[in-house]
Amino acid sequence: MAEIPKLSVVMPAYNEMATIEEILSRVQAVDIDKEIVVIDDGSTDGTRDFLSRLMSLINSSAGSTSPITFGRLSKVDNVRVFFQEKNCGKGAALRRGFQEARGEVVVIQDADLELDPQEYSKLIGPIERGVADVVYGSCFLGRSRQDQPFSYYVGNKVLTLTSNILTGLKLTDVWTGYKMFRREILQKIHLREDRFGFEPEITAKIARCGCRVSEVAVSYTCRGREEGKKIGWKDSVRGMWCTLRYSLLPDKPQ
Repeated sequence: MAEIPKLSVVMPAYNEMATIEEILSRVQAVDIDKEIVVIDDGSTDGTRDFLSRLMSLINSSAGSTSPITFGRLSKVDNVRVFFQEKNCGKGAALRRGFQEARGEVVVIQDADLELDPQEYSKLIGPIERGVADVVYGSCFLGRSRQDQPFSYYVGNKVLTLTSNILTGLKLTDVWTGYKMFRREILQKIHLREDRFGFEPEITAKIARCGCRVSEVAVSYTCRGREEGKKIGWKDSVRGMWCTLRYSLLPDKPQ
């Protein structure tokens, strides 16, 4: 792996034992120079133990010239794992991941299987062509709501419309899990939200910075709450508040 990789894949993980190995395998299968930065957000279902074993192997094999494998992972030397002492939320985990990322470009990758890492090439395209600083992977661009429950779909549309009115952007999916940034953009934005309020907060702040934002269509496989989906109606209420707060009011100094 190059000292400065092309891409940093920042992956927050909370109680994702059912999918963590598979998503790491899928990310590794993407043919791009990358590092994977995993932040365990206080998992209690075995995810933390899995990642601890992975890190122990990586640390014990430091300096080895032989390929290192772990379960279904054919490569692990580009993986770094950080552990939150307790569950603080997706936004808090992402802040830690952004601090640790070393790549030229940073993408958020949830630890479930809803989004396909093979679409990184779509996301990075506008950045490599020099036409965007930030790219959102939209589940709704030029298509129907796919298999999203109606309540999630309506909530997303209301929050996205409100965000567009306040920020002047013309997005179709503010709450998408796929957001990609030139790393220097993240370095100059101070983020505060610990949970899912991160989504409208980052959108408002990149708009205020005058960043060039593009959208590309991505596929999406929705999972239900029984499968581990964590966002709920309270997050939608908080999301509306964050949309108003970070779009209309000046940010307090750090």
